[in-house]
Parts: sequence; structure tokens; C-alpha cells
Amino acid sequence: MSSDLGFAIVGVGTIADFHARALKEVKGARLVAAYSRTREKTAAFADKHGIAAAENLPTLLARKDVDVVCVTTPSGAHLDVAIPAFKAGKHVFCEKPLDVSLKRIDAMIAAAKKTKRHLAAIFQSRFGRGARTLKHAITEGRFGRISLCDAYIKWWRTQEYYDSGAWRGTWELDGGGALMNQGIHAIDLLQWLAGMPLEVSAQVNTLAHSRIQVEDTAVAALKYPNGALGVIEGATSSWPGFLKRIEISGDKGSAILEDDRLIFWKFEKETPEDDEIRARAAQASAIGGGASDPKAISTEGHRVQMQDLADAIRENRSPAVPGAEARKAVQLILAIYRSAKTGRKVALKS
Repeated sequence: MSSDLGFAIVGVGTIADFHARALKEVKGARLVAAYSRTREKTAAFADKHGIAAAENLPTLLARKDVDVVCVTTPSGAHLDVAIPAFKAGKHVFCEKPLDVSLKRIDAMIAAAKKTKRHLAAIFQSRFGRGARTLKHAITEGRFGRISLCDAYIKWWRTQEYYDSGAWRGTWELDGGGALMNQGIHAIDLLQWLAGMPLEVSAQVNTLAHSRIQVEDTAVAALKYPNGALGVIEGATSSWPGFLKRIEISGDKGSAILEDDRLIFWKFEKETPEDDEIRARAAQASAIGGGASDPKAISTEGHRVQMQDLADAIRENRSPAVPGAEARKAVQLILAIYRSAKTGRKVALKS
């Protein structure tokens, strides 16, 4: 495959602009078309980015110059775009979460497998230098026996944010609140680093917002197969909003990842690289943000993942975050919701 891969965007809300701008920096890819249910918004988006405005989804999927479809619709409508895209022979690059139920996600994964197309999910936090450094240290056993694995997402969203779209804060299309929409990046990162918990026990509440069905405050206690414990705190009720944090502790070392900066890094047995890793903590991260403003993120994370997908298509390999991987964060969040609703511990199947 020598020519550029053609990308199209379905859904032209806030995040779609990040996709469009990121694509300009992806080697061997170009944005060719967009579609949304609102014709005026589609036209304005297409005009802004110099691309075609499709009249409907079938028209967009029939285009021969479209190889990949970026799904940026409300979360609970992702399957409705992905399945037709796979049937049309397109690869799918899907915003988080893949969808709002495991049944719908499994249908997407099955459709990708049946059509032999790629389903790639957007979890850009995995690609940061700090996150990858932490992952390597865990894999190498530098923490010894891990005892605590925590994620803290104390963010802020205004009431105007929730009022800005009828789908926001609904179970049907948002799939949840502070955990499913905002906290999912840190929850995916924690699961990627520490593995899937054995069981969860949780409580959720809505404390700082009105006119929403879902939680803006949540706390979950985790128990891991090796006996380690953990906590997930997720909120959009914490003004002014704080950077997301991952904390890993063991009997041989501890680390704290704030956005993608390792602000604490200490081990019983130090290596020559540890001083350099600590020095990098003073540098700003290219991946992160969004603590108080959903638009305050860089396009770098999207660019890296789009480049990975483009390379995966050409190299005939799996993308770095395929559908089966992205499913895990939703599985964990839904278990937290079930525990909060029933008041009981919920076991997770590996």
C-alpha cells in the first residue's frame, strides 16, 4: 500500500476537531470526508478542514477514498457507526469508551474479526513516556511485591458542560458520568499497568450538578489476584480540577505518575537511569490535561495512536490498543456501577 490512507470522521462535536488536527501530522494519512446528523454542522466542519461533507452515513462509507472511519459520536452510538463501517470494508478508530455495554462492544469486536478489519480504541495515556517507563518497571519486577495500585481523577466540569449536549450525563448515550466519560483514561491506564482487579466495592453519588442521570463523584475499593489493594476515585465535582494520578507501591519501591510525569520515583535498588527519570519530571508532558476543561488537551496522543493504526494497516499487524484491550476499562467501570447499585462486592472475570 503506497498511497495515503483516507480517514473520515463521523460525528463533528468537540473531539472531532482534535482528530482532524492530529491527522495533519500523521505520515501516510489524510482526512477526506466527514458526516454528522446535522447538515449545517457537517458543512461547517468540512469547510474548516477542507474536506468533503457527506450527506449521510451510507454515502460516506461508499467512498473509495475512505479506508478508516473515526467514530466521534456520543458513546452510546459508537456501535451504530462501527458495524456499518466494518461491513463496508473500513477500519475503525473509535473514541473512548468503545460503547456503553459489553454486549455492544462484543458485537463490534466480532464484526471487526468477521470482516478482517482493525478496531482501534483511543487510550492515548498508554503512549506517554512516563506511562511506558512505569509499565516497564512493573514488568521488570522493580516494585517487588506490589501492595497498592490507585487511580485518582479529581476533575471539574461546569453545569454548562453537561447542559451543552442532550446526551451528556445520560445512561443511554454517555454510559455513565465521571468514571465512564472522564475517568476512563486513568482507569484504563491503571488496568494496563496493574492488571484487572479480582473484585470491586464501590459507592457513587451526584453532588455538584443537576439535570444529569449519572454520577459526578465515585469511589471504588479494589482487590487484586495477588492480594494487592487499590482505590479509584473519580469525580467531575472537584473544583478547580486536579491532574490525574496513578500511584503504584510495593515492598521494593513506589512511583507516582501525574498525567504523564513521574513526580515520585524511588526504589530500594536504584539504577543509573533513575536520576534521569526523576529529572524528566520537571518537563511538561505532551499527553494529558482536561482536568477542568475538556478542550485543554493536546492532539499528540491522538496523533501517536493514529500513526500506530496507519502503520498497523500497512504492516498487517494488530494496533496497539485493539478492541479486546479497550473492552477491559468498560468492564471494570460497569462492575463499579453494579457494586454501587447493589451495595455488594462484584467479582470480575479475567
